[in-house]
Amino acid sequence: MKNEDKPAAADPSRKPVLGLSEGPGAESEPEDWRSWAALTVPGTVFDQPEPAELMELSVIIPARNEEDTIATCLESLVRQSEAVFELGRDWELIVVDDHSTDRTAEIARGFAGVTVMQAGKLEQGWTGKNNAMWTAARKARGKWLLFTDADTIHEPGDLHRAIHEAVRHKAGMLSYSPRQLVSGLAQRSLMPLIFCELALSYPPALVSDPGERVAAANGQFLLIEREAYRRLGGHASVAQNVLEDVELAFIAKRRRVGLRFRYAEDAVSTRMYRSFGAMVEGWTKNLALLFHNALSLALWRALDIALLVGLPVLAIELWNAQFTVRSLEWLAAGWVLALLWVRTLFRFYGRVAKSNFPFVDCLLSPLGLPLFVWLLYRSWFQHRVLKQVSWKGRSYAG
Repeated sequence: MKNEDKPAAADPSRKPVLGLSEGPGAESEPEDWRSWAALTVPGTVFDQPEPAELMELSVIIPARNEEDTIATCLESLVRQSEAVFELGRDWELIVVDDHSTDRTAEIARGFAGVTVMQAGKLEQGWTGKNNAMWTAARKARGKWLLFTDADTIHEPGDLHRAIHEAVRHKAGMLSYSPRQLVSGLAQRSLMPLIFCELALSYPPALVSDPGERVAAANGQFLLIEREAYRRLGGHASVAQNVLEDVELAFIAKRRRVGLRFRYAEDAVSTRMYRSFGAMVEGWTKNLALLFHNALSLALWRALDIALLVGLPVLAIELWNAQFTVRSLEWLAAGWVLALLWVRTLFRFYGRVAKSNFPFVDCLLSPLGLPLFVWLLYRSWFQHRVLKQVSWKGRSYAG
């Protein structure tokens, strides 16, 4: 065996990474994480000295023009400070102002114990959100790093419980899919359709299984152990990715960092979009990246529309056919179509039920099918044809 084929010797000073596979078949790697990361993602490692003493957790919130949501988010987080888990002593809360043009930074500074910093200069090849998170991560002092969005609302105690859950399941990366808060007919009918497709494409049980290649994460709640974050190369390794959370999850799977993902209405909730325009812009940015078969998925959902609308219309036409010698056959054909429609309806709602949305929202979901088909096509067109998407006043390569 050549020397370069021998596995590197274990470094006793190196900290372990939760869920890391070190058994037979694991890839060999250099003794120091800086050398290891430099092999694949040059320049992405932390370049500042380690703090003399680490805290338990750093909560990092990237925020760009979030004056409508940031206060509620920070209130839910600041309330989690208690004697055994005190903000400023055991954990820190960092808001990264991503060059907002509204009162986001001013509102954040009004909360005691919250650190507000300005995102670094946005260089070419970076998205604004990744740049903001990387700015804070390089200065964070936590053994764990929690990246969460400014529109999230955290249940009491969810920070401590999440860390315990990650340790219990040996997960270097833990991500929650929050309970979605929706309003208005467009959101209530569309969102269950999207989230049921997400549940089918990224089943949490398979995502959390280290033997499966399926990977996913939700940037609205992404908890990463410090050493695992280094192993992944941090957000610099996904600098230009619009869907950075899912890409980090794939890297975690490839680099054998333990990954756990689940729906967590018990921990966090969010209202993703506060206007129809923001919803259209957001899903146009994401759908083609979440579903690589976006165009074929649009065709299948268009078929749902045709079946759900067309079958009962045809059945009624057959039932209303003029009575002739063959009238009983027409009547029977109408009932066959009616039964097919019922079967189609049950299969449709069986799929939508996986979205974890309330019963009434799932019931309304057929009304959202035309919008879903249009957004899938629009996202596919923007990414695959125009190769450019927009988000919060910035344009990115699709």
